[in-house]
Order: sequence, then structure tokens, then C-alpha cells
Amino acid sequence: MAGRKDRILPPASLHKMQSRRVPPANVPHPRRRCTYLLPLVGWLATCAAHAQGAPTQGDFGGAGLWQTPTARMADAGEVAFTASRTSPYTRYNFTLQPLPWLEGSFRYVNIGNRLYGPPGLSGNQSLKDKSIDAKVRLWRESHYLPALSVGIRDLGGTGLFSSEYAVASKRFGPVDTSIGMAWGYMGNRGDIRNPLAVISNRFDTRPGRGDNPGGQFNNRSYFRGRAAFFGGISYQTPWQPLILKLEYEGNDYKHEPRRNNQPQRTPINVGAVYRFSRHVDLSVALERGRVAMFGFTLHTNPARSTGPTKLLDPPPPPRATTPPTQTPQQVDWPAVSRQLRDNAGIKVSKISLRGSELLVSGEQERYFYPAKGLGRTARVLDNQLAPGTDWYTVVSTRAGMPIVATSVHRQRFDELLDYDLDLSAFRRSVEQEAPLPRREEVLYQATPKKFDGSPSIGYTQSLGGPDAFILYQIYANYDADFHFTPNLWWSGNVSANLLNNYDHFKYDAPSRLPRVRTHVREYLTSSRLTMPVFQLTASRRLGPDLYGLLYGGMLESMYGGVGGEVLYRPMNERWAIGADVNWVKQRGFDQDFAFRRYHVVTGHATAYFDLGYEDVTLALSAGRYLAGDWGTTIDLSRRFHNGVRMGAYATFTNVSARQYGEGSFDKGIYISVPFDLMLPGSHTGSAGVMWQPLLRDGGARLGKRYYLYNLTSDRDSGQFQDNLQKIVE
Repeated sequence: MAGRKDRILPPASLHKMQSRRVPPANVPHPRRRCTYLLPLVGWLATCAAHAQGAPTQGDFGGAGLWQTPTARMADAGEVAFTASRTSPYTRYNFTLQPLPWLEGSFRYVNIGNRLYGPPGLSGNQSLKDKSIDAKVRLWRESHYLPALSVGIRDLGGTGLFSSEYAVASKRFGPVDTSIGMAWGYMGNRGDIRNPLAVISNRFDTRPGRGDNPGGQFNNRSYFRGRAAFFGGISYQTPWQPLILKLEYEGNDYKHEPRRNNQPQRTPINVGAVYRFSRHVDLSVALERGRVAMFGFTLHTNPARSTGPTKLLDPPPPPRATTPPTQTPQQVDWPAVSRQLRDNAGIKVSKISLRGSELLVSGEQERYFYPAKGLGRTARVLDNQLAPGTDWYTVVSTRAGMPIVATSVHRQRFDELLDYDLDLSAFRRSVEQEAPLPRREEVLYQATPKKFDGSPSIGYTQSLGGPDAFILYQIYANYDADFHFTPNLWWSGNVSANLLNNYDHFKYDAPSRLPRVRTHVREYLTSSRLTMPVFQLTASRRLGPDLYGLLYGGMLESMYGGVGGEVLYRPMNERWAIGADVNWVKQRGFDQDFAFRRYHVVTGHATAYFDLGYEDVTLALSAGRYLAGDWGTTIDLSRRFHNGVRMGAYATFTNVSARQYGEGSFDKGIYISVPFDLMLPGSHTGSAGVMWQPLLRDGGARLGKRYYLYNLTSDRDSGQFQDNLQKIVE
């Protein structure tokens, strides 16, 4: 680029909420709002990330002994699934470690000797309870001081197992000791008066457990009532796979939920953990002095994964043995365009020349990490152009809109490949900026491909309902797009129901709101062949940092209508702001072109902020939801350097907990993992898994097919810079 100088790039711009082609977690597509625990278990069992050395998990999930937690934390990015059985309880726990000092878990508990409800409602199904936990480390262990953590179990559920605690842990060689104090379920023995009573007598009394309708924060109970001590040791034996654990717990089992009291011979629990492999722990213990516990844990750290070797990717273009002599005007650009598509993954729309800078405009369709596509592009061009072209620039486009221009200095890139320049020095020669219209010589204009389609197999499930513990659907999809112009296209989706037991889903719970989401059974069982999406979309770049979308048709499986969205996302800034407005009408259950009577205007203004700490992004949305309720959605997530994202969201509206029904408000926890980390071939997409305790009508958002924040994700310079080393792959 004429006149361009090397410089250090400014701080990373705002990180994307989700990876390509995946909607933000707080507005999941209705067909995929259910949890995906079974596919997740399979992925955890086969993931190649190294998890050795992670703390062992307790019966309730999270770093712990058996029934009690420790102050320990796993490494940031750790993910674990734990299943344990201690009669009459079977617990299924999923634990995320988004930050070094924050651990979050969600759980299903099956209470085997209590019925879910009246036989006419749930038959012989046993009682299920859902809960969310959080633990925060206040400080790390030092030479003299132990690590100290505080936490809350069942912080927003029915409160059947709610408990709060403070715990300290100190290691002495192979022995790791812990001691703590618990309130609520873990402290039911009530050995001591609440020490917080010195602040106020209110801490002496804990409200009755189980009077929470579910989903509300149990803040009236936090750290209230009598307390009990707990603690124990974990011993790493000389035989590395074996860990022994001994625990003294503060629960006497005389105040169990649903009057399900259990005999206890001793408060001491003892057992062993056998680390079968770097991903699998097997546990066995004797608890209450009389009951055997069996459990297993699958654990990994996807945030540390680099993914498998890309055996299915084409090798990088070999470097020319003799310097090319062609000027830009002499190159066979149609052939180069095909090579860029096949090797660099770019669907080229235009190739142009601006002074000594060669620009390739197009959409990346293969590589999740933009640096990899840029490096492949530079190699292809290097083999074609004679000296005199000094800069290669890739103008990334999405939906026909230019997103970001990334430039690499040709000589510096060659020096990097020859090991004459290290990556840190090379980094200063790479630039990213907003694409701006300038005078240029067009060397090649591609003829756009009109039609594109692909089949796929999908799976959805929901867990823990009164009708059946697992409701599932397996379906076959065919997605198609027809482009009239690069900025105007039709999208369609046909789905065939292959296997489905949602006909058992009969209890959709009372609702004082319009049933905007709870007709799940009807939408999934009324027809074996459905058309979830049939829409026309127009996109436009309205300014250097301003983008717009207009769309109409069948927008998702439950709603059709028209709408629009705008997004202002300045380059190299840590914030963005957008808004959408939609008029939608509820679709017929067969998901064809028929409509029901209900319609609503819905939309939100959303602000995105990169908090400048550990790649954490905060998204705040305010507006009107599908049921006509008004409110706010708060979404916090962390993006790791390899593209893995962990987060949680909550939606609060002007609908009361009584009107909302069970769950009280909408919330969820999610993780998104790039397919690139799981497959032997590069892929631009991500696998998203979200746990949403209950699907209700309040706080429901339209599940659109396209979101401008996702379409402009290449403006995330942090994702590019964090993976710049892939430019040589």
C-alpha cells in the first residue's frame, strides 16, 4: 500500500458474542432452546484437550471432596460433567470455569423415592430438581495463607438443596486440607450459632426451605440460620492415578427436602478417585457410614485446545522456485480466484490494484481463524506477482458487506516464512482497518454463485420435565440460499422429523401470558415435514462503521413477519450499539405458510462492551419481548484465545414471577466451541450448547437467522491477533 508505514495495532476491538452462523446465546432458535447434555457428554469423552491435574469433583459438581466443596479452582476454561449416585439421590452436574476465580455449575437431581407429581400428571416418574451454583475465590493460596472461597448452592432454584459456605484450603505436599463453615443444607447439623448474628439478629433465623416457586434468588435465606463446620483431606498417593479423600460433613440428614430424611451412622465420608485417563475420573465412596456412592467425571479444557492436525485441509501452496515475472495485469486472475477458493478458503468477489497494494475481496468459507486464510492468500499471490507489489490486503465480506481490510507487508511475510523475522516483530507490519472506497483498478470481478444448499442432521432435547426425563427429536435438514445480488437473497430450510418422543410432552404448565413459546409439543409433532425458515433478506453497509438488514418471511419455526436491524460497530473500539424492530405473527403448528391469530411488535436496543478484562464481553439489551412484556437482558461471556466462549444470561421484564410461572425469569448458561477444535478439517462454524432451566413465555425473543453482530464478527481484531501464529499454517 503506497505510503503505508509499519505501526502497532490499537487495542483489540469488541469481541464477538458467538462464532460464525451461531445466534447470540440469549436469543436461541426455538428448536434449539433445549439443553444438549447428551451430545456434550460425547464430546467431553473424546476431546483431546489435556485435563490432567484438574481438581477432583464432588458429588454436587465443582471442585470438592464428596458432599462438600473445597476452595480450589480449576484452570480457566475447564469444563466437567459429573454423574454420581448416593441413594436416594442421583446427581448430574455440569461445571464451567470461565475465569480463574469463578466456578459455575448447574445440576439435575433425581430423587428416586419421591414422585414428580400426581400420577395423573407424571405417572411413576421420580422427582427432579434443577439448580445453579456459583463459587468465587477471594484470594489464592500463599506460602502462609490458605486459598479462601465463598459460594452458594441452588442460588436461584426451588431451594431444596440451597446452601451457602466459606471454605479455606491449604496444601502440604501430597495432602490438601480444607475446612469451612456452611449454612442451609450443608450445615443442617447446626453445630454453632450463626456468627453473622453479631451484625443482626435476622441472621439467626432461616426461612423455610422449599417455599420458593422456583427460579427466584433465595436472597432472604442467604447465610441465615445456624451453621456447621465441615472439612477434610485429599491425599495424592504415590501411585498417580489414585487419590484418597476423607471428609467430615455438616449435614445430619434429619432435614431433607420433601421429608425424605435419611439415617446417618457417622458424618465422616471416605473414598477414592481413580483417574482412569486424562479425561475420565471414576469415584467410589462410603457416605453416611452406610451408603455407597459411585460416580464418574468427564473433564477437559477446550480453551487450551489447539485442535487435531488438519489432515483434510489442502497443504499450503509451495513457494515458487523462481521469482515470478508477471505484472498484475498479466496474471490469469480467474485461475488465481479458483486457487484462492480451494486453498485459502476465500469465495472471491473482486480482485483489484491500488498502487503497490493488491486487494482480494471475498468471504472466508473454510478457516475459522482469519490469520490462516490471510497467510494462504499471501502465499498464492506471492507465486503469481513479480516484485513491485508490496502489500497484500484481504477485504473480508459477509452478506455482501465489506467488514474489515487486513493488510500484510509482502517482504515482511517472506521474512517470517524464512525465519528471518519473529512473530512479535512481524505483528507490527500487519494492519486492520475499516474498508473505505478509494480509486482502484479492478483486475477481476467474479460472477456470483446464485444457489447454494446443503443437508445436515440435527438433534434437540429437553431434560427434567414431568412428562419424561428426556424428550428428544432427531431431524434431517436441508438449507438453501438463492442470491439475486450479493446484498439480496432468499433463505429456506426444510426439516424432516426422523425420531421424536415429544408426543409425551403434555404438561406445558399454566401461563398468564400469551403462549409465545410453550406450544413446543405442537410445533414439533404436528407435521413430519416442516419449513422453519422461508425469508428474503437485504443487507447494506450504510457507512464506514454502520450496517443494516431488512428481512421478511417465515423468520423461524414459530414466527413470520418483517423486520429490520442496524448496528454501529466502529473499528478498533471496545463497544458497539445496535437496534432491531420486528412485526411478527405466530405461525401455524405445521410450519407451512399458515398463521395463527397472535401478532406483536417486538424489538430491542443492544449495547456491547468489551470490559477490557480477560476478554469478557457484556451485552445489554432493552426492549419489548414476544409476549408483549418489556425488560432487559444481561449477557456476560468470556472469549478464550482459541475462540471458545463461555457465558450466562438473564432476562428481567415487567412480568411478575407469578405471571411468568415456574422459573420466575428467563436465564441460561452456555458454551460455544469452534468445530475447528474438534474436526480434522478446518471449519468456520461453532457448536453451541446452552442450558436453559425452563422454557416459558416471558422474556422470549425472536430467533432470527441473521444477526449483524455475528455478521461483523471479523471486526474482532482480538480474535485475529490472538491467533496470528496461524498465518504460517
